[in-house]
Formats: sequence, structure tokens, C-alpha cells
Amino acid sequence: GAPASGGGSDAICNFVICNDSSLRSQPIIFNPDFFVEKLRHEKPEVFTELVVSNITRLIDLPGAELAQLMGEEDPKLPGANSTASGFFRSLMSLKRKEKGVVFGSPLTEEGIAQVSQLIEYLHKNLRAEGLFRVPGNSIRQQILKDALNSGTDIDLDSGEFHSNDVATLLKMFLGELPEPLLTHKHFHAHLKIADLTLFDEKGNKTSTPDKERQIEALQLLFLILPAPNRSLLKLLLDLLYQTAKKQDKNKMSAHNLALMFAPHILWPRNVTANDLQENITKLNNGVTFMIKHSQKLFKAPVYIRECARLHYLGSRAHTSKDDLDLLTSSGSKELQPLKSQKRSRLDSCHQEETQQRTEEALKELFRHVHNMPDSAKKKKLIRQFHKHPAALTPGSDVPTSPAPRRTRSRSFSGLIKRKVLGTPVILERKSRDTTPEPVRASKENVQLLQKCGSPAHMSQAKLKSLEGQKEESCRRMRARLLSKDSSSL
Repeated sequence: GAPASGGGSDAICNFVICNDSSLRSQPIIFNPDFFVEKLRHEKPEVFTELVVSNITRLIDLPGAELAQLMGEEDPKLPGANSTASGFFRSLMSLKRKEKGVVFGSPLTEEGIAQVSQLIEYLHKNLRAEGLFRVPGNSIRQQILKDALNSGTDIDLDSGEFHSNDVATLLKMFLGELPEPLLTHKHFHAHLKIADLTLFDEKGNKTSTPDKERQIEALQLLFLILPAPNRSLLKLLLDLLYQTAKKQDKNKMSAHNLALMFAPHILWPRNVTANDLQENITKLNNGVTFMIKHSQKLFKAPVYIRECARLHYLGSRAHTSKDDLDLLTSSGSKELQPLKSQKRSRLDSCHQEETQQRTEEALKELFRHVHNMPDSAKKKKLIRQFHKHPAALTPGSDVPTSPAPRRTRSRSFSGLIKRKVLGTPVILERKSRDTTPEPVRASKENVQLLQKCGSPAHMSQAKLKSLEGQKEESCRRMRARLLSKDSSSL
């Protein structure tokens, strides 16, 4: 499988994907979000319902706010009914009506392609002190803005423009979008995410932010952003993350950058600082958090990946509705710890290898007996072969007959158990032949179970011992057969 990157939950997800028997004949999928993107594009309604149901599990959204998030109602934003600063509001509206091809227009892929030139240039010039805070030259900025709007090729490395010109123009572009990059629909959800805090031992809320839940909630919220917004947001947060890493040179920390960008990417349009009042600190802290954790925010949570994968491969994996519900409601922390999975997989691999070698030896013996001339001696040998405790191959298993199909579990949990823990062939075959009535354990069965223990928890020493016993009995039987053959010649 592909090497797992990130935390344990990613590793589990990659393990499940790469070890699915239905995928073994296909190329390995290295993009863990492949099925997430496929579901988003092919069935947006199913995808949105899946993501939003998990958002509401993390944050409390009353009916009206949920309807706004889903786009079923127009967002009710601060300042919408206020008459204060009316002149300032109308001035901002007029400014935004001066639309160009890129600036002031709704976000498009063409607009992102133009603006990405600014971002690319700034990545190479992150050391300028006060970057994004110190304004550039307004004349140079207008020349650059006109060039971007007209689609003219620009050589930013020519030395004609300063990094402060480019940084200010990027902020200007974001500020002139008809709605903030994080959208009006998502505004209330961001306020709620800022309120996610840890609980103490008595179950009371503390003032300490619950970073894991905040990251998970932002991952989910970013999944349902319009595709152009999500693309540009990723480019922007990557840039701000790299800028903050060089704050010893540019004096711009994540918090300083958040103060510069929160009004452009998160504040509702045409609002004043007075409209937001106590929420300003929350919004600024929210953008600071996004910058600091930007490298984690554009991965889908592991259970969303799994649900999306099972949506397409469910018919092969025979997943039940209960399994999907379980995956949707459980976070990545509730999955089996990675260490125990690795241990189980090692035991399973060793057990399967042992069983395969023993079966091959037994099949070779059986072929040898089967090809002997018909005689009383041959019949006697076949009877002995069937009575032998290590003979897992049924008598009807002649070389030309196809191997019997293994039964498949009809649930996702069964799939994981089969892949991780392994299932001994002898038990599967018995389960097919027995009736639902309780099975009486014979003395031999009890002894065999006591000797072998549970296959999933069998120690390496016991496995080697069992392997040695089986190979020794095969060797003795082969020697007996060969000696009888030679004596009959």
C-alpha cells in the first residue's frame, strides 16, 4: 500500500483501501481523497448531506442557521438592519460595483489563475518587513490591477513592482469580491467553531480551545465551500503560513496576518467594526487558527473518506447501512489503535503463510496418491489420508477442480476482521456444512482448540510449533508412501 502520511487515522484509512481484495487487481490509489472528490462532483446532494450531518454533530446550529448553511435561506448577517454608518456602507457598495474582469467580479477559475501569479511571486519575497501591513505604491498598483483585469502578461520579476505593491493588491482583490472568500452562508458556523472549548473532569466547559474539534469542524466546512473558493483559500492560507514562518524577518506573525485578512475573507460585506462588536476577537482568532493549522485543514476526515469509498465500493464490500451509520457517527479516535492492527496483521500474514505451505504439501501428496494405479492399497491410503488431522484438503479436491470460494462477510466490520485477523480455512468450511443448531464439541475438537488457541491471538512460538508438527507429519506420510511404492515395484 501507499506509505501513510499524517496521523494514525490516515494510516488506517490507507491500510483499508490498499488491502481491499476487490482493489488488488487495480492500480493503487495514492490520493486518499479520491472518492471524496468523486462523490462531491457526481452526487453533490449526497455529499453535502453527509458533511453537514457531521458538522451539526460537532457544533450546535439552530434551525435558521442550519438552513442558511445549506443555502435554503438567505444569511442573516450583522449590520443588515442597522442605519449607523450608512454613508460608509454605501461608499463601500459603490466601490465594489466598479467591476473588472477579475477585480470586483464573482470568483472564477480565470480570476484565480490571474491572482495566483501574485501569490507565486510573494512566495519568493516573504522577507520584506511589514509584508501585507505596509501599503505599496498606488500608481504601480493601478498599473498592475489594469494588467490583471485585461489579461495582459505580467513579468513580476522584472523589478518594476515591489513586494508591498503585490501584497496590497492581493488584499484588494479579496476585499472587492462580491462576498467574502469564506462566504456569507458559513459566517455563523465560523463563530460557533471559535466557541468549541474543552470540558473539565466534571463536564463543565473551560476557556481552553478544543483544537482537535476545531480542526475537524473546519475540515468539514471547507469541504462544502464552492470549488473556486476552496482552491483560492488553500493557496492563500499556504502563503500566509509560509509568511508567518519567516516572521523573524518580516515581523508578521500569524495573528498580525489574521488582523490584515479577516475583514477581507471572513467579515460579511458592508459591515463595520461596530456591527461585529464582541465577535471581532473571535473572527480574528479564527483566522489566526486557520493560518497556523492550514496544512491539516484541506484533508477530509477519515470517516468521510471511508463513507465516500464505501458509497462506490459498497456493493463489492457488502456494507450494511448500520456500518455506514457507525462510520458517520464515529470519529477517527474511536478506530482500532494502529499498533494492535499492525500486530494482528503480522500474525495474520504469518498464519496464512504457514497454512499455504502446509496445504501445498498436502495437495502434492494427494496428487501422488490419486495418480497411483487403482488398487486396494490406493483405497486404503486415501482413507488414511482423510482421517489424518492435518488433511485440510477435501477428498473431492482433485487437481482439476476449482478451489472452493471463501465465504464473505456482509459487513464492513467483517471485512476488516477478515483482512486484519485472518480466518482459518478449516473453520470456514465447517461453518458452511453445519446447521444452525448448537454444535457438540467432540473430545478431539476440544483438544485441538486447546492446543491451537484462537488463530487471531496465536503466538509466534505456537505457530512455529504447529507448522513444525504439520510438516513433520507430512514428511512421515510422504516417506511411508514412497517406501510402500518402492516395495510394490
